[in-house]
Amino acid sequence: MNLKKENILIVDDNDDMLHLLERHLRTFKYRTYKASSVNEAIAVLKYATIDLLITDLHMPEVNGVELLKYTEEHFPLIPKLVISGLHNVHNAVTALKSGALDYLSKPFTSDELFAAIKSSFEKSEFNLKKIPSASILSETENNYSGIVGSSHHHKDLIEVIKRVTNNKVSVLIEGESGTGKELIARAIHSNGTFANMPFIAVNCAGIPENLIESELFGYVKGAFTGAAESKTGIFQAAAGGTLFLDEIGIAPMSVQTRLLRVLQEKEITKVGATNPEKINVRILSATNNDLYQMVLNGTFREDLYYRINVVNIKTTPLKERKEDIPLLINNFIIKYANEYHKPNIGIDGKVIEILLRYSWPGNVRELENIIQRMIIMSDDTIDIQQVPEHLKYHVPETGEIFKSLKEYEKEQISRVLTAMGNNKSKAAKILQIDRKTLNQKMTNQ
Repeated sequence: MNLKKENILIVDDNDDMLHLLERHLRTFKYRTYKASSVNEAIAVLKYATIDLLITDLHMPEVNGVELLKYTEEHFPLIPKLVISGLHNVHNAVTALKSGALDYLSKPFTSDELFAAIKSSFEKSEFNLKKIPSASILSETENNYSGIVGSSHHHKDLIEVIKRVTNNKVSVLIEGESGTGKELIARAIHSNGTFANMPFIAVNCAGIPENLIESELFGYVKGAFTGAAESKTGIFQAAAGGTLFLDEIGIAPMSVQTRLLRVLQEKEITKVGATNPEKINVRILSATNNDLYQMVLNGTFREDLYYRINVVNIKTTPLKERKEDIPLLINNFIIKYANEYHKPNIGIDGKVIEILLRYSWPGNVRELENIIQRMIIMSDDTIDIQQVPEHLKYHVPETGEIFKSLKEYEKEQISRVLTAMGNNKSKAAKILQIDRKTLNQKMTNQ
């Protein structure tokens, strides 16, 4: 028999239906692969070239809808045909929403199956020629100094920022990594009366502990070995403007003590100096630690905590403000489309659906990095094929997917021995092996 080039994967937990479909497909001269569960089907999709998926909807443990969703995102070019023995509109609508191109109710004739297969292939060819459903928009109006959103979280944040921009109150910005704490600090600085003065950001975790005091406060000549000249510290460099202390929870106790004095006395003393110098600088701090808990644990000074925390801003994780994600996507596409000279790039609506579903443990920073990567990997449209695998739909594995011949053999020997009351002679006869071979196989297990 001369087979067609198309490989069709059929998935059904009913062996009789699998064999019936296989016979029909071989009559049509298609190559066939079979799977009796969703997890088996996924294993086949990963390691074989499949041109069409035919699946039942209702199967134990993991149903066919899960398989459709998985295939739609991991193998978007494979057309999908659903067969089901339950006749209702809801099943058909669910299947089509999950990516199926056609729906066939059991029982069906050979001609009906062939027509459905042909229709699925034709619809798939048509969909490949369609223009993606979404493209980038113009600059969003919901953008405050690079802080993008439209949620009530976003609006509340901007309201607080506006209230503190024109005074030198100490602000503590708390939140998870990637939620834009430095962006908030820069927005506070750049939108107020101090905007023309210096803004200096210092990562307290990025300076070695033995250097952090000299970096922050400066030092005088001869203060320590190697101090050949006096050096201006970061506080002095930020004079008249804003000093942003990121990851302040990492600052050692000695530095915490000196920071407290700076906030209380509005003056600094260089390392090795005896006379203090007055300073005029606004302090904004940020942390992804629970500073209050650190106070209770004795690892952060309580008096410093209350000094830096006059106004508290808590950033909201991206997973709790998903309504902001489309605007953020749009903002990052505009940014990187210009940077990589792809001004006409678009994004498929299915990709936006995937990005909205993801939990974003790395918050806005993770979203920005992924958009940047997808733009680099795309030509004119970001589609599902550019989406990183860990963002796509995943089906939970249940039990063994495939078993080795040895495992099947072990199970068969055990079943036959149990049925024969552990009579090895009878069991060997049924298994069509001699007793010596049976004993060897039992020993190897």
